[in-house]
Amino acid sequence: MFYRFVKRGFDIFNSLLALIVLSPVLLFIIIGIKISSKGPVLYKSERVGKNGKSFTLLKFRSMHILNANSKESSYLVNESRIFKFGKFLRKSKLDELPQLINILRSDMSIVGPRPYPSSVINKFYGGTNSKVLYVKPGLSCFDSLYDYAHGELFVTSEEEFLKNVIPVRTELAKVYVDKMSISTDIYLIFRTVVLIFDIVVRKKKEFKYDKTEQEVIDRISKSDSVEKSFKE
Repeated sequence: MFYRFVKRGFDIFNSLLALIVLSPVLLFIIIGIKISSKGPVLYKSERVGKNGKSFTLLKFRSMHILNANSKESSYLVNESRIFKFGKFLRKSKLDELPQLINILRSDMSIVGPRPYPSSVINKFYGGTNSKVLYVKPGLSCFDSLYDYAHGELFVTSEEEFLKNVIPVRTELAKVYVDKMSISTDIYLIFRTVVLIFDIVVRKKKEFKYDKTEQEVIDRISKSDSVEKSFKE
């Protein structure tokens, strides 16, 4: 109870402060999007939140609008759709700043598992994985940081993404539910800042796994080995 109270107070104070302090940056981004591509400034997507409740997630639009007859079903983004300024927004995570409004609305938290559309939830978060839906999704967490450092910006093969990113990402979301605490949240916020700096400023493309990521990868590898031995 105390943790939830502190977490919500932290979310309200810091998201409101960030919106005020970053207002010049937000204005710059809005102008940049308008200059770069025709269409709305915001991208809106239905996502599944705490206890399976749907909400509208807000992001700055970073891609050209699809034609009416076009569809995207890949887990990887079609790079040809991303306009130049949008690529910077995605790489720096500035495209996610509008989610500060989602946090104020109590749809999300600053720290929490990545929010997904119902199609992904139904496919990967059933059974024991459904405990991820017991908490609010967030801007940053073990799963989203793993995807940021080892997946979305660097993996170009959908087969590789399905094999190496999604299983680890799914397990890491569950790990947060088990480990969630003030100290865990502080660690994840700090690591988020460091990762963004390393990727945007230092232009790093390879990262060591942190302790939690390595534990999950080892557990998955062991499970796969056991399953393979049974099949043999």
